[in-house]
Amino acid sequence: MEKQERLHLIGSIPLDSSEQVFRRLSETLGPFLRCLPDGETGERARWVFFQRQMLLDHPAMEIDPTVPPYKFVQWDGKLVREIEQVRFKPGSDPQGVVFETGYDKAALASWAVFKRLRGAGAIAAGMRFQVSLPTPQASGYLYVSGPARQTYFGVYERALKSALANIVRAIPADKLAIQWDVCQEVLAFEGYFVDRPADYKNQTFDMLGRLGDAVPAGVEMGYHLCYGSPRDEHLVQPKDASILVEMMEGIAAATRRPIDFFHIPVPKGRTDDAFYAPLAAWKRPAACKLYLGLLHHDDDAGDRARVAVARRHVPGDFGLSAECGWGRTEPDRLPGLLKGHRDAAEAL
Repeated sequence: MEKQERLHLIGSIPLDSSEQVFRRLSETLGPFLRCLPDGETGERARWVFFQRQMLLDHPAMEIDPTVPPYKFVQWDGKLVREIEQVRFKPGSDPQGVVFETGYDKAALASWAVFKRLRGAGAIAAGMRFQVSLPTPQASGYLYVSGPARQTYFGVYERALKSALANIVRAIPADKLAIQWDVCQEVLAFEGYFVDRPADYKNQTFDMLGRLGDAVPAGVEMGYHLCYGSPRDEHLVQPKDASILVEMMEGIAAATRRPIDFFHIPVPKGRTDDAFYAPLAAWKRPAACKLYLGLLHHDDDAGDRARVAVARRHVPGDFGLSAECGWGRTEPDRLPGLLKGHRDAAEAL
């Protein structure tokens, strides 16, 4: 893998502004990155949580009084939080509902900073600006009650594509990368959501294919598969990478345009062959980069061990990444994460 492709960052960084993120990442990891995220700072620091507030404030939405609060639990049964879920108000017409997700406004504000810093030489001329976007299922499974969820998926997809259209109109294709964050879908495949629909697999692949195809040619586009990280831990501990392989192949079959990269997570304790073995049979799309999220904070020896095991099973080359974004980790971990990533990239 080329030097500037060795690392991939999921999106969130525990800093205060996009300018701080761009400068810090360029200084420390720039030679190993092909694109820079803006850190998902401010209201996006808790990933899609700010979308819940958008829904609560929307005149067509209300708390659903017919369902109990949703219990959001960790892999070991610990309760992360309880969430009151919303529905469309009785009498509202979902086909006329418009959600303002805010992702386009955030992207365009960060793009202005990116351009200024690139013009000043603080960002390499060939670097792309990475925009990470959630799917409708991200907020749908968490914040919308079951009876309203299928309708919500369609309304939110329409809003998300509108935001994407605003982004790609404003940012040149050869300067842009779009990453689709695929988390709740992975959890559904793992059986985390007891009310997943019977056709959840086809529903998921069809939706992810439509989202991918909405990204114009020339824009780099890929998918980040995720097991969640609300407390720097997975919400589900996977048996192995077989579900990730199934999902990568299903997404590729449903997406007509080229997929430039996949990112998949690797739990910290998995230095065994069993986790990686399913990757040996993965049908990699042509010219698609694979990033393994096996870099963990303050675990250089473990990082090296996970890389060594992965090399025994992954066909072709691969790049490196963390399991997920860093925005919800302790800020004082950032120097160590940056150093660990740089050391791993230099050794790759």
